[in-house]
Amino acid sequence: MEFNVKKLASDAGVFFSRAMQFTEEKLGQAEKTELDAHFENLLARADCTKNWTEKILRQTEVLLQPNPSARVEEFLYEKLDRKVPSRVTNGELLAQYMTEAANDFGPGTPYGKTLIKVGETQRRLGAAEREFIRSASISFLTPLRNFLEGDWRTISKERRILQNRRLDLDACKARLKKAKAAEAKAAAEHELRLTQTEFDRQAEVTRLLLEGISSTHVNHLRCLHEFVESQTNYYAQCYQFMLDLQKQLGSSKGEIFSGTFVGNAESASPSAAASPPVAAATLPAVPTIPVVPTIVGVPNTVAEGVLNPNEVKPPASGTRRARVLYDYEAADSTELALLADEMITVYSLPGMDPDWLIGERGNQKGKVPVTYLELLS
Repeated sequence: MEFNVKKLASDAGVFFSRAMQFTEEKLGQAEKTELDAHFENLLARADCTKNWTEKILRQTEVLLQPNPSARVEEFLYEKLDRKVPSRVTNGELLAQYMTEAANDFGPGTPYGKTLIKVGETQRRLGAAEREFIRSASISFLTPLRNFLEGDWRTISKERRILQNRRLDLDACKARLKKAKAAEAKAAAEHELRLTQTEFDRQAEVTRLLLEGISSTHVNHLRCLHEFVESQTNYYAQCYQFMLDLQKQLGSSKGEIFSGTFVGNAESASPSAAASPPVAAATLPAVPTIPVVPTIVGVPNTVAEGVLNPNEVKPPASGTRRARVLYDYEAADSTELALLADEMITVYSLPGMDPDWLIGERGNQKGKVPVTYLELLS
C-alpha cells in the first residue's frame, strides 16, 4: 500500500509539472523545444494521410453499402468478432419479385416470359454486385482499416509519449534556470541529461514510425489498383448481362409487334374484303412498314437466306423514316451499322425475319434490327 501511494504521488507530481509547463507555453511564459523542420513535415504528412484515409474509407463504405442501418449492423458484427450474415442484394430481391409475378400472371404469356428473363438478369446482376462488394472489402477496405486501427494507433501513442518527454525536458530546463544553489544546479543538470536522453530516444522511435508512412502509401496504391480492377470487372459483367438481355428482349419484341411490321397480308384476307365498308373517319390509319412485292421470275434473296443489299430495291412509295435508339455494329456485310439518334429509311421484304428491316442511309443499305429503331409515322 505504501508503494502504491508513493507511485501515485510521483505520477501526480509529473502530471502537475507537465500541466504547468504546457500552460506556461500557451501563455508565452515558458520556452518550448522545437522539433526540426523535417520532423514537422513528417507529422503533417502523417496527419494528412490519416484524415484522407478516414474520408476515403467512409465514402467507399457508403458506395458499397448505401443503407446506413446495414452499415451499422456490419460494424457491430465486426466489433463483436462475429461473421456478418449473408444479405440479399437489391437485384436478387427484385429478381425474386419478378419471378413470383411471372408465375402469377402466367409464365407462358408474353409479359410473364419477359418478367422471367429480366428477373434472371437481375439475379445475375445481384450476384455480381455481391462478389464486387466482397472483393472490394478484402482488397481495399480491409487494408485501410488495418492502417487506421493498427499503424495509426501506434503512431498516435508514440507521439503522445514524445509530447510528454518534451514537456518533461522543458520543465527540467526551467528548473535549471531557477536553481540558485550549486547542489540544486547539479541535481537539475543531472535530471536534464536523463530527460534529454529519453526525449532523443523517443524522437527517434517516432521518426521511424512516421517515415513508414511512405510504405503505407505504396501499400494503399497497390490496393487502389486492385479496387479499380474489381470495379472494372463488375461493370463489364453488368454490361454483358444487359447486352444479353437486350438481345433476348429483341426477339420477344419482334414476335409481339410482327403483326404491325409485316402483317399487312392478314388485313387483306377475303373475310376482311367481304366485310361492309367503314367510313374512313371511323378508324384511324395504322402506319405499317411497306413490303417489297415479289416479282415472278426474280429470285427472292430473303427466302433463300442470302441478302445482297445491292439487289434489294425499295418500294416505289410508302417507305418510313426511323430514328436509331442505340449504336449498332454490323455483324457482316449484309447489315447496316447504326449510330444513336441518326435518321434512316426502312422497309420490309416478304418472308423476312420480323425482327429485322431493310435500312437505307444515303448510298448505304443493309439489314437493321427492329429493336434498335423508333419508327416514325
